Order: sequence, then structure tokens, then C-alpha cells
Amino acid sequence: MSLRQTDPEIADAIGRELERQQTGLELIASENFTSPAVLQAMGTPLTNKYAEGYPGKRYYGGCEFIDQVEQLAIDRARALFGSEHANVQPHSGSGANMAVYFGLLDPGDRILGLELSDGGHLTHGSPVNFSGRFFEFLRYGLDPETQRIDYDRVREIAKRERPRMIQCGYSAYPREIDFEAFGSIAREVDAILFADIAHIAGLIAAEVHPTPVGHASVVATTTHKTLRGPRGGLVLCDSEHAEAIDKAVFPHTQGGPLEHVIAAKAVALHEASQPEFRGYAEQIVSNARALAESVAARGFRLVSGGTDNHLFVIDFGESGMSGLKAQRRLDRAGITTSKSTVPGETRSPWVTSGLRVGTPAVTTRGMKQDEMRRIGDWIADVLESPEDEEMQQQIRVQVEELCRGFPLPYADLG
Repeated sequence: MSLRQTDPEIADAIGRELERQQTGLELIASENFTSPAVLQAMGTPLTNKYAEGYPGKRYYGGCEFIDQVEQLAIDRARALFGSEHANVQPHSGSGANMAVYFGLLDPGDRILGLELSDGGHLTHGSPVNFSGRFFEFLRYGLDPETQRIDYDRVREIAKRERPRMIQCGYSAYPREIDFEAFGSIAREVDAILFADIAHIAGLIAAEVHPTPVGHASVVATTTHKTLRGPRGGLVLCDSEHAEAIDKAVFPHTQGGPLEHVIAAKAVALHEASQPEFRGYAEQIVSNARALAESVAARGFRLVSGGTDNHLFVIDFGESGMSGLKAQRRLDRAGITTSKSTVPGETRSPWVTSGLRVGTPAVTTRGMKQDEMRRIGDWIADVLESPEDEEMQQQIRVQVEELCRGFPLPYADLG
């Protein structure tokens, strides 16, 4: 029986979500649309198979074909990023980060990472997260004038504090990261360099952003976002850390791997290795710059003044607009974004003073700079007149019209 026949309530909810994706603008920097092939891989009988362990060393029988799938994903990850070792089993980016911390550190060890309000992630030492509860985080911040990383300042703090690990790679940092500089600092203080590239993995794979591989001993990422795969994670590392990372994933933090998702990761990694993926990644960056320039031209202040990657952050300061309010008003216009803290944040993480905007998903749809400039004007219109609900509905109609010109290839799912 079909899903609609078996469970019409779930089928209806999925249909409504598909309609939302088809008719709205997805500008959340951490979201993207997979290819039909990636979706197809996720919806396969591989979900039926338990496969605790690793290829060639499983705790269950009947894994010969599962081993082929997972080994393909491993080999493709290593080849794509040029890494000595890859573990493709983490269920998420957070799980990948957990494996890094528990695989290479002891509880209570010191980690030097970015100030969370300056663009860090929950798993970079938030006190409400496992990372902040099990490890001691020290902080470096962005330069207050340029709102960029001050590598000399990072080195100064590292030499004074002697952390066991230095963490780089962020969730809301719009500039290129100098992994070579971080590697030099880490070696100078005998620290492990950990790069969380969840947001920029696709840009790195396409050589549109410098790679941390060769500078960082261990790298973790999600497989969605700019990599355009299924929701999941993976860890890359030097061979000397391979055994520790594998044991930290299984059996320390996870049980049976999600082999249907691993198959989808393998498909996404294959897609990212194709020549056309570089053009896609370059377009993500071009679109982000065009959209950022359009918004800035309307008088809105951007963190660091712009972007080098797939996202930018609008800083409302202490004005009447907050990140939460901006997000909700844009939702009404069919434009999906996410609130964000900003350097020097004074509001709570639930409210924030900033708005994070990203271009991976709209680039996947085929939109380019002209569409970005049009979208930038819509964003500015809504933010300039946040209480004008009639205008928001008028923009929503225009948004739907634009989106129908760039349809998602999911018609068969409706």
C-alpha cells in the first residue's frame, strides 16, 4: 500500500512541506536541496539492515553488500577531500563533533574556540551542550573593528593558555578561514587542530575555499549544507587518529549506522566530485555576494561588511528590529531565514540582534545574481516596513511566481 493509503495524515503533512519548499525561498545558510538520486538512496531497503561495526568487521551477518556501500562512501570522502582516513557513520554534525572530542581528548581538557556569539556553533562549548559540560572552553573573539579573526591574537591566547585542542570552523562567519595560520599556531603550542567545516564543506570540496586537510589533524562536517547531500555527518583525520576516531563513533557514541543514509552520502560525494560541482560552488559564493551587496545598498549593516563564502549576517544593533522579528516577518513573505547572534551580542539567543542569510538552496534551484538582487530588495522592503502585512503578502505572491520558474525536481513526490 502507498503512504497515502496507509497514513494519509503523514502524507498530507509531507505534501504541505513539499509545497512550502517549492513555493518559498530557502535562505537558511545550513539548508539545501538534495538531488533526486540522493533522496532515492535514502528511501531504500538498506534501512532494514543492522550493521554495527565497520566494513569487514561487523557484529552481524549478511553485511556483504552493506560493506560495499559504506566502503564506497569512505573511499569517496577520502578522495574528495584528500584525507588519509574517513568515518562516514556519524548521524549528524553534532555527533561527528562529539566523536572528535571524545576520541582525542579527556573530559576536562581545554579547548580554544571562537566566542559563540561571534559565529560559533552549539557544539563549540555552549554551556547547555555536551561540549560545554564535558570540556573547558577558552575563547578568542573577532577583531572589534574588522569583525574578522585576528590570528595574532589567537596565537597570543594559545601561547598563554596552552589548550589541548584549538577549534576553528564556524556557523555564522562570513569570511575565508586561514587554516594554514591555525595549523601553525596549533603546532607552536603542541595542540590538536580541529576544523569543523560543516558549513563550507562543499566549497572546500570544489576548491572554492582553502582546505583544512593537511593543516588540521581532524576535520568534521555535515553532509548537507553546501555539500548538498543527506542530513548526516562524517569525520576526516590523519591516519594516526583513525583508530581513536572510529572507536569514538562506534561503540562509544553510536550503535548501528544508518546505512541508507550512508548510501545517500556516497551518492552526494560522487556528485561533488564531478566537474560541474565547482561551477555550482562558485555560483553559491557569487550569489551570496550579490545578495549581500543588494541588502547593504539599502542601508543595512553586515557583519564584517560582506562575505567571502555562502552566507552573510545582517546586524540590527540595538535598534527596534531583532533577529527573531526579522525572521518572522520574512516568513510571512515566503522568505525563510534564521536569526543569529552578532559580535558583541546584547540580546538572548532566542531573540538575537542579527539575521543569517545563505545562498546554497536558491543556487541549487538555478538562481543567479539577477534573482539575488531582486530577493535583496524584497528582504529590505520587509525589514524597512515590518508591520506592513499587506506588502508582505504582495511579496509572497511575487516569491511564489519566481520560485515556480525554478522548480525543484521533486514532482513525483507530491
